[in-house]
Amino acid sequence: MSAAAAESAHPVLPRALGLRDMVLFNIVAVVSLRWFATAAAAGPSAITLWILAGLFFFVPQGLAVSDLSARYPDEGGIYAWTKRAFGEGHGFLCGWCYWVNNILYYPNLLMSTAVIGTYVIGRGETGLADNWTYVLPATLIALWLAVALNIVGVRTGRWLQNLGAFGTYLPGVLIVSLGVYAALTRPSATPMNASTLLPDLSDLSKLNLWASIAFAFAGLELCAVLGAEVKEPRRTLPRSILLAAPLIAFIYIAGTAAVLWLVPTSEVNIVSGFLQALAAGTREIGWGAAWLPAAAAAFYVVGNVGGVGAWLTGPARVAFVIGLDRYFPPAFGRVHPRWQTPYIAILTQAVLATVFLLLSVLGRGTTVERAYLVILDTMLLVYFIPYIYLFACYMVVRLREPVVPAGSVLAGRPAGIAIGLCGLSLTLFAMLIATVPPSDTAEPWLFRLKVIGGAAFCVAIGGVIYWRGRR
Repeated sequence: MSAAAAESAHPVLPRALGLRDMVLFNIVAVVSLRWFATAAAAGPSAITLWILAGLFFFVPQGLAVSDLSARYPDEGGIYAWTKRAFGEGHGFLCGWCYWVNNILYYPNLLMSTAVIGTYVIGRGETGLADNWTYVLPATLIALWLAVALNIVGVRTGRWLQNLGAFGTYLPGVLIVSLGVYAALTRPSATPMNASTLLPDLSDLSKLNLWASIAFAFAGLELCAVLGAEVKEPRRTLPRSILLAAPLIAFIYIAGTAAVLWLVPTSEVNIVSGFLQALAAGTREIGWGAAWLPAAAAAFYVVGNVGGVGAWLTGPARVAFVIGLDRYFPPAFGRVHPRWQTPYIAILTQAVLATVFLLLSVLGRGTTVERAYLVILDTMLLVYFIPYIYLFACYMVVRLREPVVPAGSVLAGRPAGIAIGLCGLSLTLFAMLIATVPPSDTAEPWLFRLKVIGGAAFCVAIGGVIYWRGRR
């Protein structure tokens, strides 16, 4: 088959995404207000961890993705980069972990959405959020709504992601504003001084938060997965990261500080803590602001559904490209005849996420919060494997091709190696910390078994699929 014929045999996806779409896509893919509460519940030292993770993980991540996407704006992003640098086997492992991780991510994000949704309807303190007869249907409805909109195509699905970005960011800005008002009018609810801001490095169980914060900063690579659907990708993708990254870092650090100022750290709920901060802040303003927490909860629900949409459409493109390479069944490489989307890949993700969600709630004594934590730490291990490849690819490319493309910064091999090693070191440290159970875990060995065993099982399944594909 000639090169031209081979090219025409591959489906072509429409280029419908511009700079505005990609900036908002980055925000909705990375930012989630639930991390305000997770961080604030650990105390003021979380602010220091945000800053350190921003400097040593988020900045290297942004630089690596900007450089690689400017050089190779291929559909499949991180999968295509790894395949180019290390070969098909490593490319598949990277793409597989990136794809399968999202089967774990949707339940995690949507369980949080269902809990916050109770505040929209005025049932936030009634125990409804711990009732699986409510949480399970609400989670599944939100998941399949996002599926339907993304199958219709990026021209339609992008509006879900764009609305989701506003739905996520605006409540965050409101929390920061309330925190600033409180800082000007009263003392902090949580003591903040040099000693409380210093992380306790002697207790590994408390450093488990480090892995969560690094994970909260992850996601900038997702935009590059859509390289073949972005207008002028070599220019648009790096610019979108440059514009979105400062907004993301600001809202995480300032939002956590605002929650700590408004709510005592010992009272922060890890799922709905940002709403506690909103309620505390609006009480100080007066009766006229009492409607703000419910409105912010509604925005949050929209934001999370938009986030699920982003994490549906991105990894589906990885599965789509793996399907074109024939390691996944060829059906993954099909596009919808009308909407020109990889609908088989999207539907497969949604079905598997539904199955995993159902399995995650089985067992006596299961609670929303416990399931949330186990899924989170399992997801961290699987998701960070592609980040090992990201930083390794970046270093290899900077050694082989030291010339920096337009849209990238920090020329030279030494700078590239330093950036890559910085991001890689923190990624490995976060993976190690993710296996350490929280200090209040009754059976630490069972926690480790679920987290490490779940991650190993996911990788092993990928190995079997690759072996069959090679045959």
